[in-house]
Amino acid sequence: MGPRMKVVQLSTYHTAGGAAVAATRLHRALQRYGIDSSMLIGTSKRQETPHPEDGVMLLANNFLAEQMAFGRFVLERLFFLPYERDKSVRFQFSPAVTGTDLTFHPVIQQADIIHLHWVHFGFLSLNGLGRLFRLGKPIVWTMHDMWAFTGGCHYSRGCDHFHTHCRQCPYLRWPGERDLSYRIFEDKLRLYQNAPLTLISPSRWLRDLAGTSPLGRAFRTLAIPNPIDTDLFYPTDRNEVRQRLGLPTDRPLILFGSFNTADPRKGFQSFTEALRLLKVRLNDNHPEIMIFGKGQAGDFAHLPFPVRHLGILTTEEQTAAAYNAADVMVVPSLEDNLPNTVVESLACGTPVIGFRTGGIPEMIEHRQNGYLAAVGSAEELADGMHWLLTSADSAQLREQARQTAEKRFSEAVVAQQFTELYTSLGQ
Repeated sequence: MGPRMKVVQLSTYHTAGGAAVAATRLHRALQRYGIDSSMLIGTSKRQETPHPEDGVMLLANNFLAEQMAFGRFVLERLFFLPYERDKSVRFQFSPAVTGTDLTFHPVIQQADIIHLHWVHFGFLSLNGLGRLFRLGKPIVWTMHDMWAFTGGCHYSRGCDHFHTHCRQCPYLRWPGERDLSYRIFEDKLRLYQNAPLTLISPSRWLRDLAGTSPLGRAFRTLAIPNPIDTDLFYPTDRNEVRQRLGLPTDRPLILFGSFNTADPRKGFQSFTEALRLLKVRLNDNHPEIMIFGKGQAGDFAHLPFPVRHLGILTTEEQTAAAYNAADVMVVPSLEDNLPNTVVESLACGTPVIGFRTGGIPEMIEHRQNGYLAAVGSAEELADGMHWLLTSADSAQLREQARQTAEKRFSEAVVAQQFTELYTSLGQ
């Protein structure tokens, strides 16, 4: 790539949520490896860093702009309100009817390549996407979920209508043959015609899934994982970390973490049931459970072991310390792409237990750097925890976990793949 080629990353948020974290990490990796990357953020959230870093610009950069961004978010949700099945799906479906026109922003005008990430909640509408497409510049779109090739849902949860044409949507109050999902699917079919798009999936699972949809199969689609800073997430002395954090050193620690632990897709119910099964099988040396993410301590009082709720971890140093303190990370997602929690844990040398779903089997090698269980099986999840806490070769697992992160997900490896992609598009 020539040194003058400029790439702009577009993301609704900076560090709030897994997709935003992945986008920001890519921006940092590209900068460190010689790519002229900038990042345009739609809005900020309370838990995000107050001072944007080098190359990161906030679209809502004053009080009025922030209020307008919030207004677009509210209008988006109000539009969907009459359609939603119930409030549990409120943020699982994005109609993309509100957004802003970015074509006049200087960073967009100066960019040679536009790289889309998660751009919902009032940042980019379908019309806004169309305006970007019509600029004629190469556009790379990292699919952090399924939305790019569905009629509005971020994860289909078993519905297969997107393979042909979305309709009878299970997220809607009144599913029908020409319901909202059908209309959005039609709008996307028109929007995508001749669009200068290259689709990127962090996992091979999502890449292959995109190819089964009329919306995805027309475009070149590559699987390139999200990067991890292996100098920030790295193994440290477990007892030293526990002493520093005031955690017990005489019992195993099991870690569960998610930006939103209440999201059913993250599998907390399966985790709870697996812990109950594990308690029956463990005669002594009962573990303590560490949980990070949204929620209150009382939300976890029903768990059968002592719980340490860490809340929302605001820095990556805090997050890395939590992984290093744990004997095992459990990621019981029922549907997921390439979870940051898995690669973060592996980079810290902490083995991971998860279900065979989405991109998770591409990260966890069964009994090599963790344990894979059948999707939704609390029994097998308990088997994995019992094996890892009682009979696994802990030192070997930790070493292989770290090697996985270094070989497949390090900044150098991922930045090189994107450098080659950008170069091919800029020629």
